[in-house]
Amino acid sequence: MNETLAKYLPEHAVEPVFELIVANEVHLKIVNERMTRHGDYRKGPTGKHEITVNSSLNKYKFLMTLIHEIAHLVAFKKFGRNIKPHGNEWKYTFQQLMVPFIRPEIFPMQLLPLLARHFRNPSASSDTDTTLSLALKQFDLQSDKNYIFEIPYGTVFRIYNGKIFRKGPQRTKRFECVELNTGKIYLFNPNAEVEVLPQ
Repeated sequence: MNETLAKYLPEHAVEPVFELIVANEVHLKIVNERMTRHGDYRKGPTGKHEITVNSSLNKYKFLMTLIHEIAHLVAFKKFGRNIKPHGNEWKYTFQQLMVPFIRPEIFPMQLLPLLARHFRNPSASSDTDTTLSLALKQFDLQSDKNYIFEIPYGTVFRIYNGKIFRKGPQRTKRFECVELNTGKIYLFNPNAEVEVLPQ
């Protein structure tokens, strides 16, 4: 297990993560990328705690996703199954589990202040924290995608499911974009990755 974890995690996170997996009897599956989620936790029909994490994540995002899912398990065990999935009990648990990892032996120095700020009140997805999300993405493998905030107003683009949009104005934080097929307006986070289409 340690050898497998070493492929996906920062070196100094491998041992403490392995201890968390053993202590919480986690059955970890590393799976092919799913566009709608980075990971998930469920209690299987046999009572096994099953956690899946996308194999395509960079090692810092993989670590945060895995701890995020372990926090679900620990929060349910400690506070009962009736808590909100990303409510205060989960936030508290995620903070407690994540704090020991927020140090320079594990994360690059430039991420530490962003992580410290994010974990004062962690959100259901680190992707909604645009500053942290963009900082984490610099450690991804190179891709031919663009961020919404980088492309000019009026640009036509495609998203992961094949739907095609035209970029519109920014509304507070997010961008209004029109789906060309239906004329419906959708809101996109600035750090959404899209494929620009020739016009």
